[in-house]
Amino acid sequence: MRKKTHILLLSLLLICCNTFAQRMADPYAKDHFTKKDVYITMRDGTKLFTSIYTPKDASAKNKYPMLMQRTCYSIAPYGEDKYPARLGPSETMMKEGYIFVYQDVRGRYKSEGTWTNMTPELDQHKTKKDVDEGTDTYDTIDWLVKNVTDNNGRVGQYGTSYPGFYTAAGILSNHPALKASSPQAPISDFFFDDFHHNGSFLESYIFTYPVFGVQKTDTTSKAWYGGHDIKKTSTDGYQFLLDVGALPNFNQWYKDNFFWQETMNHPNYDEFWQKRSLPKHFGKVKPAVMLVGGWYDAEDLTGPLAIHRAIEKSDPNAYNTIVMGPFGHGRWGRETGHTLHSNVYFGDSIATFYQKNIEAKFFNHFLKGSGDKNSGLPNAYMYDTGKKKWETYDKWPAPAAVHEKLYLGNDGKITFSQPSATGSVSFISDPMKPVPYTEDNTTTEGFTPHNYMSEDQRFAGRRPDVLVFQTDTLTSDITLGGELMSHLKVAITGTDADFIVKLIDVYPGNEPNHPYMPNKNILLANYQQMVRSEIMPGRFRNSFEKPEAFVPNQKTDVNFRLQDVLHTFKKGHRIMIQVQSTAFPLFARNPQKFVPNPYKAEQSDYITSTHTVFNDSFLDVEVLK
Repeated sequence: MRKKTHILLLSLLLICCNTFAQRMADPYAKDHFTKKDVYITMRDGTKLFTSIYTPKDASAKNKYPMLMQRTCYSIAPYGEDKYPARLGPSETMMKEGYIFVYQDVRGRYKSEGTWTNMTPELDQHKTKKDVDEGTDTYDTIDWLVKNVTDNNGRVGQYGTSYPGFYTAAGILSNHPALKASSPQAPISDFFFDDFHHNGSFLESYIFTYPVFGVQKTDTTSKAWYGGHDIKKTSTDGYQFLLDVGALPNFNQWYKDNFFWQETMNHPNYDEFWQKRSLPKHFGKVKPAVMLVGGWYDAEDLTGPLAIHRAIEKSDPNAYNTIVMGPFGHGRWGRETGHTLHSNVYFGDSIATFYQKNIEAKFFNHFLKGSGDKNSGLPNAYMYDTGKKKWETYDKWPAPAAVHEKLYLGNDGKITFSQPSATGSVSFISDPMKPVPYTEDNTTTEGFTPHNYMSEDQRFAGRRPDVLVFQTDTLTSDITLGGELMSHLKVAITGTDADFIVKLIDVYPGNEPNHPYMPNKNILLANYQQMVRSEIMPGRFRNSFEKPEAFVPNQKTDVNFRLQDVLHTFKKGHRIMIQVQSTAFPLFARNPQKFVPNPYKAEQSDYITSTHTVFNDSFLDVEVLK
């Protein structure tokens, strides 16, 4: 296997908080647990490899609940004499006393079957061949409660990122023994999570396709997709991917990669993607649910919010809570001491607080305690990334929030009322010279980079192809808490375009640096902290299923959701909004000439276009008074 593929796999395992690939000096797991490896047969005959770790003091008089993770990223180390660095989602949970269960899902590593990305959930299961992740979860739990000695009959499930998807899908199993489920950073829909944002392709994911698009030929404890990766000629991802050019050029590496071919052949939100959408399947929810996410999750910010919203709508009586902290992807799963994201410092031991006071409390109550709805946890445990403190809410978004409109004035000012005179401002968008999404080129060839989600945006705002709007200096704090909706009024000289809206907190000119600055060359004075951003392909402005070309020079509405925020813009700060059309190589470039399938656009289709934003454009925000 190539060295770079090894590095990619390791990053995936770390992202998913699955630290099995490393051993630790402290032999706690081996000293306190007995390991057993088994194959569990699903209803269609497929056998899934499963490792079970039972506390050594378990007995008929001292029974334990089970806590399970199902993953596509390997449950190594394999072998009953091999133990992982840690069991469970945290060291706290490892020492709380649980039977821990890990399973390779279908088609991955030592499990049998065929691998399918985001396995479509079936509404009906008429025969034993009608299987999905819900049925596999049901069959696994059913076997566990009947065959694992000294369990108390209660099962919990957790997982982060792709394992978060398996956890969320597991809720649909409706097995009576499943009492608590915590999908963490779950993928909810590949057209809006991970590989796409609102259907816009994340070119930053291009290096991950071997992991997700190469089938293995037999059960294995080793990664099998080595040798299928892109042959890089530079460590500068911006320049390398710009030089590769149009997306069809990746076929030189990925012509046999089934997931890349599926991506290329399904540019719109058609049946292929719709079948892989999870939120629409939730009806009556039996287990207690705790969604967990990070406000700076560059991969799966959509998932926890979308699934929480779906369950609230479909089953208002369900125990359905959400936790959002000041974290990147999965980083609540390990303590870093000083909690930072990019250059922003939030405090100390925030992950440990979450693990001890939220996560452990949730699982202990439903798997060891009374299991009623009086868990002592709020409906929403949300971290205010401006005040830098936890807040609790009975409902999210908070019903008390008041909608306000931030208008984008043609003079560069943000106002809370619509300008009386019509105006506009324009910029030239050249896809051959795209706006970089980050100043840190060392992060442009890995998985999805973490830091850009709160990175200083001065580098972008000083380009002529990025529009900048900001308020006057705030005379009092303003807390935005809830949903954000962008309502752009635009005109373009081409026939297609992407629009990116960024909400930014501008620090005062006298803001001091904190003691833990990771980048000593950055000044927090006038720092432009990204709070939230999102992209919208204009072709999908009316429908994600049926794209439409723009009429050149015609004023057009482009409306789209940015993900939720809880952020206080403090007195002395400013609120800034930036608008642009490229953020490369995070997002693939729009040719700006409408073509039926942008994945198959040729280099000649990429054109320069002038984009105009009118001053009746606004960002709809929810303000907490």
